[in-house]
Amino acid sequence: MTYSDNRKIRIRELKVFAHHGVLKSETLKGQNFYINAELSLESDAQDVLSDDLDQTVNYAEVCGFINDFMKENTCKLLERIAELLCMELLYRYSPVNSVELEIRKPEAPIDADFESVSVVRKMSKHTVLLSMGSNMGDKHEHLDRAIRLLDSEKHTRLICESERFVTKPYGGVVQDDFVNSALMVETVLSPHELLNFLHEIENSEGRTRQIHWGPRTLDLDIVFYDDLVMSDSKLTIPHIDMQNRLFVLEPMAKIAGYYRHPVLNRTVSQLLEELKAREEA
Repeated sequence: MTYSDNRKIRIRELKVFAHHGVLKSETLKGQNFYINAELSLESDAQDVLSDDLDQTVNYAEVCGFINDFMKENTCKLLERIAELLCMELLYRYSPVNSVELEIRKPEAPIDADFESVSVVRKMSKHTVLLSMGSNMGDKHEHLDRAIRLLDSEKHTRLICESERFVTKPYGGVVQDDFVNSALMVETVLSPHELLNFLHEIENSEGRTRQIHWGPRTLDLDIVFYDDLVMSDSKLTIPHIDMQNRLFVLEPMAKIAGYYRHPVLNRTVSQLLEELKAREEA
């Protein structure tokens, strides 16, 4: 185990006897697994500078946690246990912002001459800015429940919510006013995994998609995901029309006015001022 100058903790060949595998004999008898892990710490973690164990990640504790987690859980696939363990390490140790994990299985029941088989999983924490709104039923309660659901899962954590704004509908459909806010969350989910999770939350509040830009009990949109730029048939990041939406920019400027659009090269605050100037003109 070494701790490098660029704030990484490495664990090599941690031996764990556990019960993972597709075959019944593997889950009953168990076998040896070897864990290689690399934990990257946040750049502002004051660990070696302060020489305070409470300010860093105790690698002995990490080894013990990995050992216990591997023993206490049983999965058929190494891919699944690797994913769960990555998520638990990120959730449990707040200074850690990414984990790369290899689980080796040298005693795998393979009818061939081999040294070892293994799976590798890398998972990171991501900062995401969301736009949230409702204009049906108890609007504030829809937003409150969405926040509770977002923050109830280990793969997402609410950092903050902006104040809430009453806004006029966007898109020309006659409907009630919206209540909108912006959220900053931390997640280990990929963009599409996060999108699916947000759709689950929307559906739990009775969201329907019958009228484009029509009324909805709950609307959750990914606006920024780190500084990622991507587009496919299901998702575009940054949000394709956020620079033209006052109900997105105004709440977001309250919590992340400094956030810079990676394509337009403008901060949220600058985009807000430019949009207000266009509307006044």
